[in-house]
Amino acid sequence: MGKPTGFIEYLRQVPADRPPLERIRDWNEFHLHLPDEALQTQGARCMDCGVPFCHTGMLLSGMASGCPINNLIPEWNDLVYRNLWRQALERLHKTNNFPEFTGRVCPAPCEGSCVLGMDTPPVTIKNIEVSIVEHGWAEGWIVPRPPLFRTGKLVAVVGSGPAGLSAAAQLNQAGHTVTLLERAPLPGGLLMYGIPNMKLDKELVIMRRIRQMEAEGVIFACNTDVGGEYPAQRLTTEFDAVVLATGATLPRDLPVTGRELKGIHFAMEFLTAATGALLANEETPLSAKGKRVVVIGGGDTGTDCVATSLRQGCVAVEQLEILPRPSDERSEDNPWPEWPKIYRMDYGQEEAAALQGGDPRRYLTTVTRFDDDGCGAVSSLQTVQVRWEKNDRGQFVPQQIPGSEQVIAADLVLLAMGFLGPEQPLLEALGVERDHRSNARAEHGRFATSAPGVFAAGDCRRGQSLVVWAFNEGRGAARECDRFLMGSTVLP
Repeated sequence: MGKPTGFIEYLRQVPADRPPLERIRDWNEFHLHLPDEALQTQGARCMDCGVPFCHTGMLLSGMASGCPINNLIPEWNDLVYRNLWRQALERLHKTNNFPEFTGRVCPAPCEGSCVLGMDTPPVTIKNIEVSIVEHGWAEGWIVPRPPLFRTGKLVAVVGSGPAGLSAAAQLNQAGHTVTLLERAPLPGGLLMYGIPNMKLDKELVIMRRIRQMEAEGVIFACNTDVGGEYPAQRLTTEFDAVVLATGATLPRDLPVTGRELKGIHFAMEFLTAATGALLANEETPLSAKGKRVVVIGGGDTGTDCVATSLRQGCVAVEQLEILPRPSDERSEDNPWPEWPKIYRMDYGQEEAAALQGGDPRRYLTTVTRFDDDGCGAVSSLQTVQVRWEKNDRGQFVPQQIPGSEQVIAADLVLLAMGFLGPEQPLLEALGVERDHRSNARAEHGRFATSAPGVFAAGDCRRGQSLVVWAFNEGRGAARECDRFLMGSTVLP
């Protein structure tokens, strides 16, 4: 694949981002794009490695290694190198319904397992991916393709996040009439409301694909709260099959003294309010403007809270992480092709550093109490440093370090500590069994729940995970749902 000696001749090149101090003044996409010639050169670096780990999609040490949807990466790298963009798009769409999403928000486990990355910088897979699909939109190659026939089967997909969208797209192509039920005003779930606009543009990127799906026959029923004003029993009486893709929306809380104070919010509450206000061209009811913000927790959600707070005009932002600072290079217990657990400055931290003079993160820090300003609102956090030690069962647990206590002033605290699982009422109403983590019990590869004709996919089945795993599960659930309806399936 690519040029046989390309990985020797060419260095890795990634597109520049807009300057941090410029981009925090708006909500526009901050990534820039490489010209076609540069992308062809980057495609030439794909080294015909023989065993391409980039598209394996394995779990190693609990983390994705390679692409979970098994993108045919070496093939479309080679096609880009040869300037065959339309053929590259066809290869990309074989495995990925929405490469414009993953090409923007996926952390690229494919690059972490690239064979070239063993001792040199890996191929710029993610940049090539998004450029292929944007070529397709620009050239008019991506058009509605309704199925040639309809089976007469009715399928409900509950939840329009990444798993729901991919399941709906696949089931519609199989000829079933698909209704996608979403309780929010607009479809997209996490993609629409949980990921800020500067990372994934709602109108230019998400709604563009939604309109294509509508033209292909997918029915979007928004403002529909299944299990609320829309009784759950209607799913099994009005549809031949159901796919649950409701996500893992129960956030992890921090039950310490003062948690009830005003000014302490879950991260997704803050991000959803910000995006909703932006889409409505209104002021957000939950703003960081003029406030001292503390984000508790890391990951993508924590980064998005930092970046959103800066754009809203916060006075200062800090981020607390209970884990230690990652090393600058792979450690011995984190070998290739595992995902490299190394220190990175994501876009939000880059912006905070440009504005405030340094990385906003404090590692090995936990909160012990929230302080009251005298009027029922948070004024500061009591923190303490921790070290990780093994308990009597051999598990690493954080131990507080006496004498390391500090106080951090705060007017707005955002809890970004992950999610515990899906909301339970709908699962209970449908009689779906749950596993020990409260997720819908459904075997990966089959996706069938204990309720006849009801399938589960994405975070509500596997727990909080990557968008690309949601695509994997949505496509898989669609395949098994089609098999259930028709006796066999041609879906991949």
